[in-house]
Amino acid sequence: MNRRTFLHTTAALGVASLASTNVRAGQFTGKIRKSLKWGMAQKAAKDMTLTDAFKKLRACGFEGVEPSLLGHVTEQNAAEWIAASQDSGLIIDGTVGGRAEALEAGIDLTKKLGGDSMLVVLAYPPDQPFQKTWDESLARMKAAATHAEKQQIKMLIENVWNTFLISAPDMARFIDEVGSPWVQVHLDIGNQMRWGVAEHWVEVLGKRSQKLDVKEYDLDKAMNEGMRKGFDKPLGEGSIHWPAVRAELAKLNFTGWAAAEVKAGDWDYLADVAKRMDRVLDL
Repeated sequence: MNRRTFLHTTAALGVASLASTNVRAGQFTGKIRKSLKWGMAQKAAKDMTLTDAFKKLRACGFEGVEPSLLGHVTEQNAAEWIAASQDSGLIIDGTVGGRAEALEAGIDLTKKLGGDSMLVVLAYPPDQPFQKTWDESLARMKAAATHAEKQQIKMLIENVWNTFLISAPDMARFIDEVGSPWVQVHLDIGNQMRWGVAEHWVEVLGKRSQKLDVKEYDLDKAMNEGMRKGFDKPLGEGSIHWPAVRAELAKLNFTGWAAAEVKAGDWDYLADVAKRMDRVLDL
């Protein structure tokens, strides 16, 4: 090897070494994939085709998107969503908004879109006995589970603020009583901060949590300004103890989708949300 070849080889190795020191694989790199609720991007995408908007979301750092079945996607416009996903490479990983009276139809539309899950919110009418609501919800989910299995679409119940299933043990019990692998949990990391501790929900629900919603919550703002104001905090700057959440997810060897669910904004804002997801989830 002559001197010039030696110097070129040494320089190349040095650049490679420097590059390797600047690239760090996070704890959940390759395990958690980033999605977002379509409503977050609607304002930024208002003057664009759906395909171009999907391409912009990919440029922002997202791999997937979750549209609502209660206003975004219908049987009539499903072909447009499917084409935009195929043309852009942005995956419709799941849908939002399954309701008890239309679970089977929602499952079918989710299947058509190429998703693998439908987020379900269970109703909690305050004017009827709690046990009646529990029993009716249980029966409905059991009945729909057969169709979900046939279509290979998971129905994932979210912990929301309607005061039904507001403790992790209650949610776990409900899922276990349904008794189907096709009825599991879409765990919202943020919603439960009103009643509990995020990492405890991850711990108690365990493998029942199939997908995540990612948002922030600040207890001080909630106490001083009102409960919903607790969400008005950038991801990673509130009261959620993200290292503890990650520790519990690691114990489960969690893999799958995590969807941002925060306020809407422009493309720069959405790119920042994606970067914040990288930090709080260690991607």
